[in-house]
Amino acid sequence: MNNIEHRVNSLIEEFAQFSDWEDRYKSIIDMGKDLPAFPEVHRLEENKVKGCQSQVWIVADLKDGRVHFDADSDASIVKGIIALLLNIYSGSTPEEILSTKPEFLEKIGLRQHLSMSRANGLSSMVKQISIYALAYQAKIKMGLA
Repeated sequence: MNNIEHRVNSLIEEFAQFSDWEDRYKSIIDMGKDLPAFPEVHRLEENKVKGCQSQVWIVADLKDGRVHFDADSDASIVKGIIALLLNIYSGSTPEEILSTKPEFLEKIGLRQHLSMSRANGLSSMVKQISIYALAYQAKIKMGLA
């Protein structure tokens, strides 16, 4: 089992312990509070995730063959959701990111408990993470990274 699979399994186990969605939402919001401060220099239009009702910024960097993400949002629940995604995907290789489909979002029940606009925003965040992974995968294959 690679690191990303381990993180997915840990997340599913953690969410299975909650008895109701109020506790799950609180946990997600707490994850957002634990995100490191997002540098003001990254709050650029090109780093914004399109398709999100709230403002969401994601930036990525490749270090030692692994993609590291930083992100922020102006809405606490959305900031928590992006933190959850970063907990899973950040620090993984592009191949791990691309081969780990976001099925864990259904397994923890998140998608089913979001409004349509938030669910669309969540899909946009996952898509943006995948786009970064694809770009870094291509750079590595071309010997540019």
